[in-house]
Amino acid sequence: MSSKRSGLRARRDPGRRPWRPASALALLLATGALAGCAVTDTGPVAAGAPARGEQAPAGEGLLRLYFLTPHGTWPVARQASPGAGPQAALDALVAGPTPSERARGLVTALPASAHKVRARATPGAVDVDLPWLVSELGRVAVNQLVCTAAAAPGIPGNTKPSDVIVRIHESGIAESAWPVRCDDSGAAAPVDTGPDR
Repeated sequence: MSSKRSGLRARRDPGRRPWRPASALALLLATGALAGCAVTDTGPVAAGAPARGEQAPAGEGLLRLYFLTPHGTWPVARQASPGAGPQAALDALVAGPTPSERARGLVTALPASAHKVRARATPGAVDVDLPWLVSELGRVAVNQLVCTAAAAPGIPGNTKPSDVIVRIHESGIAESAWPVRCDDSGAAAPVDTGPDR
């Protein structure tokens, strides 16, 4: 009699659900799927330090031009003609991205100009004469110019691009040039020239 009463009580309990084989099968399949995906509960695992390295020089046979993406400057390698130097690199930069580079999302911040950007290489440095004032250019345009000049082939002294000093000469300003370098992030950084500056 007591066993009948407990059975009746189990049927009347609205919070208790009867066991069904379909529920067991669904639980088994879900567990198998998670195990098959290698999902673990260990959390993040250290994998070592982030990758590091320096910008490789463009080399004698290549021009490295810096264009823009939504995430900042981006170097593009192009074949250089024999004997090409900073002038060839800046001419190619001012001409802008090729159609295939534009299709990949690369653009330029340099304004169109009837005047030419001039470049002269000296040991470990490049003098760049601009047809504009630096204040007329956006920061990213200056980054493009400086990093392209620093990575150009034909700079005497076999200096890494990040060590090349780029001296910017502004249009109509006869004062001394503005010395900058291209840092490892592709941005123009002022060169510390001592207490006089």
